[in-house]
Amino acid sequence: MSTDAQVTFLTQDAYDRLANELEHLSTTGREEIAKRIEIAREEGDLKENGGYHAAKDEQGKQEARIRTLQALLKNAKVGEAPESTGVVESGTVVTAIIAGGEEKFLLGNREIAADSELDVYSEASPLGAAILGLKEGDSGSYTTPNGKQISVEIVKVETYSGQ
Repeated sequence: MSTDAQVTFLTQDAYDRLANELEHLSTTGREEIAKRIEIAREEGDLKENGGYHAAKDEQGKQEARIRTLQALLKNAKVGEAPESTGVVESGTVVTAIIAGGEEKFLLGNREIAADSELDVYSEASPLGAAILGLKEGDSGSYTTPNGKQISVEIVKVETYSGQ
């Protein structure tokens, strides 16, 4: 087992929703796409068969989603959002001044906040990595992919409530 697998916080609702999606894609979804491929294959010449190629592309995307969900669920820490102690950690809602503008976002996996209007930043993103462990009032900075240095000041850290 890899020791560098990233543990992701998920609420029980998010875990259940993703587990149901995985179950559907792994069973009914695979059956449906296999039928579409078979029907398209029966149409003849595969070189010029747009339906066949579209179904194969969809199958590839579906299998990639299945692998993503399997890894996410395998490495998930399921429970309530961590109670905020004023320190930025996975699963907390952060209000920060970034490059002079105030932003409010969730630090974690986008799957947690599927029904929320909050922006979500991964802990592995440049911003997430720069602020992880900072306390309210702390400042830091991160480098964007184009080399620009962006300043960040943590204004508030809150418990994620699902909104």
